[in-house]
Amino acid sequence: MTLPATLAHIDTSLDAALDRLTGLLRIPSISTDPAHAGDCEAAADWLVADLQSLGVKAEKRATPGRPMVVGHVEGDGPHLLFYGHYDVQPVDPLDLWHSDPFAPEIQDTDKGRVIRARGASDDKGQLMTFVEACRAWQAVNGTLPCRITFFFEGEEESGSPSLIPFLRENADELSADLALICDTSMVAPGVPSIASQLRGMLKDEFTIQGPSIDLHSGHYGGPALNPLREISRIIASFHDDQGRVAVEGFYEGVHEVPDELLRQWQDCGFDEEEYLSSVGMTQPHGEAGYSTLVQQWARPTLEINGLWGGYQGAGTKTVIPSKAHCKLTCRLVGDMDPDTLRRKIRKHVEDRLSPDAKIAWNQDLDGSPAVVMNTNRPEFEAARQALSDEWNREAVLTGMGGSIPVAGFFKEILGLDAMLIGFAQEDDAIHSPNEKYNVTSFHKGIRSWARVLDALAR
Repeated sequence: MTLPATLAHIDTSLDAALDRLTGLLRIPSISTDPAHAGDCEAAADWLVADLQSLGVKAEKRATPGRPMVVGHVEGDGPHLLFYGHYDVQPVDPLDLWHSDPFAPEIQDTDKGRVIRARGASDDKGQLMTFVEACRAWQAVNGTLPCRITFFFEGEEESGSPSLIPFLRENADELSADLALICDTSMVAPGVPSIASQLRGMLKDEFTIQGPSIDLHSGHYGGPALNPLREISRIIASFHDDQGRVAVEGFYEGVHEVPDELLRQWQDCGFDEEEYLSSVGMTQPHGEAGYSTLVQQWARPTLEINGLWGGYQGAGTKTVIPSKAHCKLTCRLVGDMDPDTLRRKIRKHVEDRLSPDAKIAWNQDLDGSPAVVMNTNRPEFEAARQALSDEWNREAVLTGMGGSIPVAGFFKEILGLDAMLIGFAQEDDAIHSPNEKYNVTSFHKGIRSWARVLDALAR
């Protein structure tokens, strides 16, 4: 195995790699929209053909929803399972895009060259960094340094309804020594990052009904229970004036960040002022006593994501609405259990209902616990050193504010520890108009995976 020759090949073949990526980005594989079911099939077919061109035994596997792509290639060394997803978010609102979201462009910006398209960062560009690293190894050495199973999902952006059944039905085939996931970001530009923990997720939704019909506010204003006022009062009770969640027992299972990890986070190059100012804020507004990074990575939250009721049209309508609605989510850390927490939140709400107020809960929403990586495994240090060598900057173990449930499912169903390495930037606008992926992220991401594969194969 000759790492320098592989890295040189990556450098000289970057344009061809970008051409392949743009080919995948042209496919509007929006998993949540039934109108794009055929496009998801096309993206899966594209990936199967691309893997087969590397000598990988790859095929498309049907599910009740969008297909999975599974491929196997033999090699020496450890057996690695690489996961990514080929589906993308919807592009709405389309009028905010400066170019066609499925006509990818390489654009020059004041921060360097970027690949502009839906899915460029989440997750097609990231997925292809690993595939291109394997392509370079194959081209230079005639084989890959490790035994690899490729596993690409087509429903990540729509809740992964087929994922758990597929993992259970194919557990023997998908078993490996370690799972690799490329669907994360760098903590700061130029700072290579390995996720050490992911926050979990709890979703809930409720409706409060007061009167049986909308009421004339002149006839009933005063004596009638107003569901909007009722729901506002309850929502205000979720937090105290220090930003802490006031639901009884909410913090059970939450742990403080170990000092050694906290020191890494403090020195990781994160710019709090830039992070806040980029979205029009001047200070953090979360839980008092914790830094922005700790709030984002290691503290739980309860957020109101939607609140509505009553008249929404132009002008005014003098009614007391019959119903008011709320959508909320919680980000979970440590050993917080989503089912237990759901019961606590619902009790908090129901204990505060006024007489004549009735509540209905959405019974179809799910939750997933937080995931903490087994960073004591030697592979983590090997990968950390490989990333440090590529970026000429000490790689750091970071937390993540978001949730990637597949990492927990790999552990629960396959018994696999996962290592999450990604090259996205905070300004990539994933899920938003004008999504992009830095060409540097793509190029050095490919080189990074080549180094990681070399390090893990030793």
